[in-house]
Amino acid sequence: MSRSQFLVLAVFAAPGMAIDNGLGRTPPMGWRSWNLFGNNTNQTFLQAIMDGMVSKKRSVDGIPTSLCDLGYCNVGLDEGWEDCTGAHQFHYHDDSGKPLVWLARFPNITSMTEHAHRLGLTAGWYLNGCTCPEKEIIDSMYDKDVAALVAFGFDAIKLDNCGAQHDLDKWAGLINKTGRKVMIENCHWGKTVPTETWCPWNFFRTSGDVRASYGSVVANLQTTVGCKNGPGGDRDPGLSYQEARSHFSAWSIISSPLTLSMDINDEDVMNAVWGIVSNKEVIAVNQAYAGHSGSPFKQSASQVTLKDDGHYVTVPTWQFFYKPLGGGRTAVLLMNHDQTFHDLVLNFKDVPGLACQKCTVRCLYAHRDLGEHEHSFTAQAVQSHDSRMLILMPAQAQAVVV
Repeated sequence: MSRSQFLVLAVFAAPGMAIDNGLGRTPPMGWRSWNLFGNNTNQTFLQAIMDGMVSKKRSVDGIPTSLCDLGYCNVGLDEGWEDCTGAHQFHYHDDSGKPLVWLARFPNITSMTEHAHRLGLTAGWYLNGCTCPEKEIIDSMYDKDVAALVAFGFDAIKLDNCGAQHDLDKWAGLINKTGRKVMIENCHWGKTVPTETWCPWNFFRTSGDVRASYGSVVANLQTTVGCKNGPGGDRDPGLSYQEARSHFSAWSIISSPLTLSMDINDEDVMNAVWGIVSNKEVIAVNQAYAGHSGSPFKQSASQVTLKDDGHYVTVPTWQFFYKPLGGGRTAVLLMNHDQTFHDLVLNFKDVPGLACQKCTVRCLYAHRDLGEHEHSFTAQAVQSHDSRMLILMPAQAQAVVV
């Protein structure tokens, strides 16, 4: 997913199913290079991003606050590290199966991960990639990739689907055998999904990459329909502020990882999106788990066509999502996918498991209570591609401010 390049769409596998390494109990939060920068990255740039993640130039509620203070504490190196020059039998492994680093760009990866750790961050890596994928492999590639992962000091790994190293059981077994706790992402674009008894990763992709258009955001969002898993970017050109806010809120209510990909050291970009990515109430919805990871519960019969990276997708005109938060509280997201404004009417009886018909309604965008409402609530004149994110609770309950 992407525009102030936020999010890579992934949905968590339930705790009983996922690999038991103690990680990924809540949706991961951080930053990754791919969606905005692609292959155009290097060690100096990544270390500057790490510095930016702990910078307290901006405030939340009057308190100097860094992205890491908000929970965005992982920095992931995606593509662009591989030596693809071809001076060996394979594409980016030597003849013995050892991964080859593009030293002109990344002269000392261990130093880079140590920089992250000194700042209180974790560092993520990327394997089985797409720039120069290994279509012919030898078994030692798995062993030596994992050995490099540990030697370099990485804390997380994204396993893509372009090369031929598809054996997720092998990856997980080798990583666990090292004794190092590593967050494992299955990035097989929704083609390798968990079963009731099998899930050797911490979280997985339900779709391909998100692009910088509202159509791409909503198309990716539809791939989560039917996901029943538990615990467990937004690019600037192409999305308005309202679309970016809807994007962030949608990823939050379905328990997706919140993965930024904008240039966090660009003052104009950060000023534009800070109010979205620093919304602690929306982040708290993302991080909560009370038995259901969030899903749609109602949508219009009418449909609208949106453009998605050169093709078109047909989606509901409007769509409502929910996520129980515990303690009688339920988060609801009302999304207007249409090209014009709509009054969005939420009937409380339609919200699964809602503990009230006379409810206190809190707006997470305005950070204020909207009073008590009986049987329904209407979000008036919601603009095209905008949304409203609410918390509903029994009317006698005290609102909880994060």
